[in-house]
Amino acid sequence: MIQMLKDKDAKFYLTVAAIAMVTWGLVKFIGDDEEQQGVAIAHSADYFSKGYTKFEMNELGKLTKKLIADQVTHYSDDDTTHTVNPLMFFYNDKTPPWVINAQTGILSADGNNLLLNGKSIISRAKAEGIRELTINTSNLRVKIDTSYAETNEWAELTSPPNITTGIGMKMVFVAPIHLELLANVKGKYEKN
Repeated sequence: MIQMLKDKDAKFYLTVAAIAMVTWGLVKFIGDDEEQQGVAIAHSADYFSKGYTKFEMNELGKLTKKLIADQVTHYSDDDTTHTVNPLMFFYNDKTPPWVINAQTGILSADGNNLLLNGKSIISRAKAEGIRELTINTSNLRVKIDTSYAETNEWAELTSPPNITTGIGMKMVFVAPIHLELLANVKGKYEKN
């Protein structure tokens, strides 16, 4: 009889120990899985697109801005969108569009601030009563909603046959169009 009780007690304790081990294993497994899901990889892309185009229109459906890029990559940690070879168009009623292109760009989380890195070129084609203009600069900051751009870097304005250079620039792309070089302004002008 005593031997039978010892066998039952041993089976009982063995069963309880087995249940405890299985439970501990499940808790450990589920806990590790939850920890891994909660840890986001720093500055990881959550989506990207190749051959990206974005159109922006006014309340009447008229095209006001367009962004084209070879590739865009969105990052979830800071909600920024990185672009490769961005090309931005600002459309006006009476002039050809202003076009800005750069090597790379970063669009802020609010979709309004575009930081163009490296060499940037701003251009407007010639039209009736409008002179061609090309601006070479770098590290351009663009506020999309107000059609505004600025840089603290060197800038060269070319409107053949005239060339003007300076350090720092501010520009508004919509009427009334405003362009200002901030310091060390020099020019070479020819009479037509």
